[in-house]
Amino acid sequence: MILIGVDPHKSSHTAVAVDAAGHQVAQRRFVVNAGTFRHLMRWCEQWPDRRFAVEGAGGLGRPLAQQLAAAGENVVDVPSTLSARARLLATGGDRKTDAKDALHVAQVALFRTDLRPVVQEDQTTILRLLTERRDDLVHERTRVLNRLHAVLRDLLPGGAPTGLSADKAAALMKGIRPVTATDNCRRDIARDLLADLRRLDRQVKDNEAEMREAVAATRTTLTTLPGLGTVLAAKVIGHIGDVSRFPTEHHFASYTGSAPLDASSGNNVRHRLNTGGNRALNSVLHTIAVCQIRDGGRGQDYYLRKISEGKTPSEARRALKRRLSNVVYRIMKRDQRNHLAHAA
Repeated sequence: MILIGVDPHKSSHTAVAVDAAGHQVAQRRFVVNAGTFRHLMRWCEQWPDRRFAVEGAGGLGRPLAQQLAAAGENVVDVPSTLSARARLLATGGDRKTDAKDALHVAQVALFRTDLRPVVQEDQTTILRLLTERRDDLVHERTRVLNRLHAVLRDLLPGGAPTGLSADKAAALMKGIRPVTATDNCRRDIARDLLADLRRLDRQVKDNEAEMREAVAATRTTLTTLPGLGTVLAAKVIGHIGDVSRFPTEHHFASYTGSAPLDASSGNNVRHRLNTGGNRALNSVLHTIAVCQIRDGGRGQDYYLRKISEGKTPSEARRALKRRLSNVVYRIMKRDQRNHLAHAA
């Protein structure tokens, strides 16, 4: 078995082949163009029994990793943090070249059995793209709305009220009668901002419609969980992908950052807040927890029970997030089993 490590860049990919003992067999640099993949595969034909390891297969290495997966190749994703640690432990210290990086990528993949296999993009990738697009649109809408507030503050006595929308802003602007040339300029800018706000509102609405269709296509039951609507379900599915890559609910909770970190030392047993993990998923769990605490039901009962045990509100909410992480994991595992049974 030959393992081929790839260090991808925008303009070039460097590949290093290693044997079963981790010794370098060959290396090659490929300029990125329309024929890069073809040239790489032609070079690799000398090793019929091969496996690929791509650094950052979810980022800069995504195009190449997806081409390899589509061609039926065995590919794993090597996080850059792991290859960086391998480089530090190697002879020569922190010396960095593309060829050395590719060698360390291959060596990490050779001795780590828990790396994530690269699979072809599917409906989960579409959901992630849609949720990321929605986040961008919402952030841009917030920026435009804040700017419109600032302009209206100088045009209207007392400014615009909170909870401003496009329709409310349009109604307020009908009563504006500029006196000076400066106020005329402000009114024109406010009109432009209002047009931007209406456009962003339409785009957010269209995005959510696409998201609903994409979530429905997955036949997920996540939306049956109180506090978890279509947008949050799309974010969960988009970021998790194949839930079977998490052996247990504890691994899943660690990935979402909802599991506390063990910080014990000697006889002192304690845990601390986990500020790592996938922060987008952690935010989803936080939103679900806040909704359940507000709206009542089993989530609120659990929260109040933790409060009665002496937990602070923040600690009780974190405990509920940990419980919700388990629930989300079980729902996704059940959906996966049902999908496989339906396909059979």
